[in-house]
Amino acid sequence: MTEMTYRRLGRSGLKVSTLSYGSWVTFGGQQGLDAVMESMEAAHSAGCNFFDNAEAYARGESERLMGQALEHFDWPRQNYIISTKFFWGISDDVNNHFTLNRKYLMNGIDRSLERLQLDFVDLVYCHRPDPDTPLEETVWAMHDIISAGKALYWGTSEWSAEEIRGAYEIAERHHLHKPVMEQPEYNLLNRTKVEQEYRRLYEDIGLGTTTWSPLAGGLLTGKYRDGIPEGSRASLKNHAGLQTTLQEADALATINRVVDVADELGCKPAQVALAWCAANPNVSTVITGASRSSQVVENFETMAVIDVLTPELVSRLNGED
Repeated sequence: MTEMTYRRLGRSGLKVSTLSYGSWVTFGGQQGLDAVMESMEAAHSAGCNFFDNAEAYARGESERLMGQALEHFDWPRQNYIISTKFFWGISDDVNNHFTLNRKYLMNGIDRSLERLQLDFVDLVYCHRPDPDTPLEETVWAMHDIISAGKALYWGTSEWSAEEIRGAYEIAERHHLHKPVMEQPEYNLLNRTKVEQEYRRLYEDIGLGTTTWSPLAGGLLTGKYRDGIPEGSRASLKNHAGLQTTLQEADALATINRVVDVADELGCKPAQVALAWCAANPNVSTVITGASRSSQVVENFETMAVIDVLTPELVSRLNGED
């Protein structure tokens, strides 16, 4: 297997594996502890050093499972990177969901660390913007979380460029810890934020990106081209958007290009889609997901595809030829 490569997280000195592993959907949903441990071990063996999580995933159960797995592995803490995120909350209390207020954030980090069985997380994110909380309040809270040693770097997820810049400027004005990274969706069917909206931020503030949904919910694997199997993710009510996307001519053309390039390279369409994401120099790491350890192994074999995905093939995938 081609060795893992590592990239700086934006302008920070922290290096993250080009491909990382996330727990969304699977941990506590499709996977119990044994499957979680098998998948994390497979990723770790492939050179993955970043494992992504969030408070809201499976309402805290994802963090608990990852914490139990980490305790079992007993890996040196300095060798791996763990994240969590806050906004959605896991209770219905008025001050503890859909918010980035100080009370929620300061309490939330303690609860997450308890579930993860860690003294600190490496990355902590504001999972969505909160229009009801003053941005300055949120920036101060994130600064204080880092100053307390409960996290090392903070960032955002699915914020606008204007919101990220606003947070950065508040932090700079008050000499606070600045946001380092953003976690946006990025794939061949969803490119605007990463390629256009954030373009100035990479140079201006050194923004790093930990991108999610590289396979567009499985669409870019090509498995739905002939219809949506009963019981598959795309057939679920809360994934109805995938069904709509499949009816779009441009999306189908993109999916077909991915399959064609995969056939030429003798690899899986999913590996081509992952390699395309990694080809963007402004992507710090591509977060992968899998419900089985065999899928984890297959995803991380993408490192070999990255080496052969030429600029010409990238242009073809972009529909530029």
